[in-house]
Amino acid sequence: MVCGTMPHKTIQNRDSFMRIALFEPDIPQNTGAIIRLGACLGVPVDIIEPCGFLFSDSGLRRAGMDYLELADVTRHSSWDQFLAARTGRIILMTTKAQTAYAAFSFRITDVILLGRESTGVPGNVHDAANARLRVPLRPQSRSLNVAMTAAIVIGEALRQTGGFPADGRTIS
Repeated sequence: MVCGTMPHKTIQNRDSFMRIALFEPDIPQNTGAIIRLGACLGVPVDIIEPCGFLFSDSGLRRAGMDYLELADVTRHSSWDQFLAARTGRIILMTTKAQTAYAAFSFRITDVILLGRESTGVPGNVHDAANARLRVPLRPQSRSLNVAMTAAIVIGEALRQTGGFPADGRTIS
């Protein structure tokens, strides 16, 4: 299936932002949650098609809520189109990695890539990554949900690079 029409807000100078990229996502609720995460933190989201659902799916709308209109989402019809359009390093999150995300030095222009919930990414995508990272888990645990992984890793990456948005609040 192809992802349906998705409204998105264009952000100026998009090459200077850290990004989250989803490779052929197949669970709309996870995609909606990641789009909401990106909208709240000011992190653009790339969707690499084909997707396993339509953007009109109720699960995507429910998870993304009204944040879908605030998000900067770019859809790419294929992996090759994404590669041609991207700037910055590709940082693949994978259970097969040796390096833990917290031991990695992120850059503000990195693209955090997450694979399909059902199958991850194929070998050619794995090989194209500039770095492969994992979230350390207990030995008996298989993996985290991709939306959880995105939140954990983008939080650390933004912390390292000073990329969190200013929220105007003061702490007394």
